[in-house]
Amino acid sequence: MRTVRASQALSMRALLSTLILLLAPIIAARADTGLFGNLGGFNYPYPVIQYPLKTQAQNYAMAYMDIAADAASGAAKPPVVLLHGPEYCGAMWESAIKALHGAGYRVVVPDQIGTCKSSKPVNYQYSFQQLAVNTRSLLDSLKIGRVILVGHSMGGMLAMRYALMYPDELAHLVLVDPLGLEDWKAKGVLYRTIDERYAIDLQSTVASLRRYQQENYFANRWQPQFDQSLQALAGQYSGSGRERFVWNQALILDMIFTQPVVDELERIRVPTLLMIGDKDHAMPFGDSAPPQVAAQLGNYPELGRRAAKRIPGARLVEFAELGHVPQLESPERFNETLLQGIATAGAGGSGAPAPQTPPSAKAPGASAP
Repeated sequence: MRTVRASQALSMRALLSTLILLLAPIIAARADTGLFGNLGGFNYPYPVIQYPLKTQAQNYAMAYMDIAADAASGAAKPPVVLLHGPEYCGAMWESAIKALHGAGYRVVVPDQIGTCKSSKPVNYQYSFQQLAVNTRSLLDSLKIGRVILVGHSMGGMLAMRYALMYPDELAHLVLVDPLGLEDWKAKGVLYRTIDERYAIDLQSTVASLRRYQQENYFANRWQPQFDQSLQALAGQYSGSGRERFVWNQALILDMIFTQPVVDELERIRVPTLLMIGDKDHAMPFGDSAPPQVAAQLGNYPELGRRAAKRIPGARLVEFAELGHVPQLESPERFNETLLQGIATAGAGGSGAPAPQTPPSAKAPGASAP
């Protein structure tokens, strides 16, 4: 009798194991389509579409906005793709989207896997190469050809990797205060494991998130237009999908730390515009650096100038009195400079040097109208 019961128990365990394996992708898909805190209560400025993405043997959803060019805008222009940073979402580009659309551009704005309204995998092998492949898959599905790629912060690292992998598919590259212009490991920043970063980030609050951004991104100045993006970030840290989001943030930070692009800048062969706030002091790993090392990190004006010299034909714009997120700090100045930069490229620019500081970029003051 004991043998029969033991056999039945083993059979039941085997059945349960099989059911778990069969149901896991379904459960993951449901969890990753917005039922567990994927910014479900945070409205984007344009309709959000979910692109079904099969990657690393799993099915996920990559959220994006696609704003069509106005048919009456005249000659066709390359579509513009906007890539966000690790603490921001596609919605933060709202002002730039409006300006680009008004100038006749089609605009595509994805949320990367692991962030915002896109899927938050349980386990994912993050690399900038993988994110570039994901982004390219989305763009291929839209059949839009060569694009102008604009990347901010971590999105700038991704944009550089994309340019290295698919140079013929870009009409122009725009890097807005990109991370990756320094190698934190080589400078002596200590490594934190993914588990350590997860434990640290679980302690984040609205107050701590705002304090970090105010001190490192905005030169200790806070403006009302920063609140919306902070609200979206804080919602992910406190919502029902909090643990999943924070785990993905830890994985993404590990990718940023371990996969620098600074040593490959000379290999970028796409017309490039660098846009740097001269008050930017972003230090994503300052908390794990010895004090003497931390004091040398995040000097973006200097990092931007070095990068501009190393990227063939790159043009540099420095925004006076702006920090890490110029598109939020002074939207009109940022949009004017962006449109000027890509218009030059759209006219057939090959990356030849241009005036480094358009008058609008050096205008005094940091407040956005």
